Amino acid sequence: MKPAVPLYRYQRKWFLDRPRFKIGMFSRQTGKTFTTGLEIVDDGYVAAAQGRRSPWVILSRGERQAREAMNEAIKPHAKAYGLVFEEHEYDWQGESGTHKAMEVILPHGNSILALPANPDTARGFSRNVFLDEFAIHKDSREIWGALFPVISKGWKIRVTSTPKGKGNKFYELMTASDQTWSRHSVDIYQAVADGLPRNIEELRAGLADDELWAQEFELQWLDEASAWLSYDLINSVEDELAGDPSLYQGNVCFVGRDIGRRNDLHVIWVWEKVGDVLWCREIIEQKRATFLEMDMAFDEVMRKYRVGRACIDQTGMGEKVVEDAQRRYGSVIEGVLFTGPNKLVMANSGKDAFEDRKVRIPEGNLALRSDLHKLRRVASATGAPRFVAERDDDHADRTWAAFLGIHAASDGAVIYDYQPASSLGHNNGPPLDDDDENEYGRRHW
Repeated sequence: MKPAVPLYRYQRKWFLDRPRFKIGMFSRQTGKTFTTGLEIVDDGYVAAAQGRRSPWVILSRGERQAREAMNEAIKPHAKAYGLVFEEHEYDWQGESGTHKAMEVILPHGNSILALPANPDTARGFSRNVFLDEFAIHKDSREIWGALFPVISKGWKIRVTSTPKGKGNKFYELMTASDQTWSRHSVDIYQAVADGLPRNIEELRAGLADDELWAQEFELQWLDEASAWLSYDLINSVEDELAGDPSLYQGNVCFVGRDIGRRNDLHVIWVWEKVGDVLWCREIIEQKRATFLEMDMAFDEVMRKYRVGRACIDQTGMGEKVVEDAQRRYGSVIEGVLFTGPNKLVMANSGKDAFEDRKVRIPEGNLALRSDLHKLRRVASATGAPRFVAERDDDHADRTWAAFLGIHAASDGAVIYDYQPASSLGHNNGPPLDDDDENEYGRRHW
């Protein structure tokens, strides 16, 4: 008989290993959630045959990931086993608020529940636990502290992830020297050797980011000591609602624009200020675009959003870009020269905003995570700090666009007598003369 769910060799090894404590570090695209979901369904199948209960809870990075785990790693396996199951979705009320819960109930009442991970949900259930992509969970140490007393009662735990630096609980668990855990590690090379049909060279060329490749596919623990923004810090401000222009609420926005044309990206980053938090509304990236194409993208941003201030990289080729933008939009535009002192000010402001949780960035964007993490602070020969980023296919351009936008919002300036830019008739028309430019500035500030 053919197996209901065929597995590759490394997947069979993970599936058949059934200790109480098991942790796995897997390359991306190797099916770690899929295989763990199969183990959970199989455990429920065996429990039902033996007339006992073995409930599970899956704690994922967010609601979207929890739903994906249920739809792609639980329900298909239950169907493959021929199990009749019930499906439920409801609001689960915890101490910190309401969380969307998805539940599948297998025969004999064995429940599999999927929820977003946080300390509240971690302490709220007494059952077997699967921590999916644990390295990118917000507050991973707090989650672990809330969770472990629950599983200490005899339940099993499964932890899987790709590495995301050394500043999280997954790194500590995976690298500890104890014999309590059964540890598995499968990089892309091992997965392909075990039968996974992937073209490694094609994947690497398509990713075009050596640091990201080393982390996501070769499972290297990247050095967090010199990173200006650690992965733990980056993860802490990710939100699944960020980065969606359709969620723009009409509040004042602040824009950062990093100029790049041949080797670097041209990036426009839009922050909307909601209360005291800057929400990323849109990130526009262009590679090898003409100056006309870059200006058209910026003009579209100025039309779509209530822009209170836009800071543009004025260094080198940015001189003309800033001059042209100021002619069209007046004092709303500020040019920023990327001198050492200016970069230090922007980097400090950016890091403060991340540490104070005053920003929200798109969730699950690997290229953005890598870009934010690659910025390093190093000492120069004079002892003054400077910021560098290892060059691959870009040069931390997204990071500097984000920091420019945060810098644009840092004045605490207030908009008086605001009129949408489109109502002034300047966004689509010819360059403004001096009187028009001054009037445009007065209406914005």
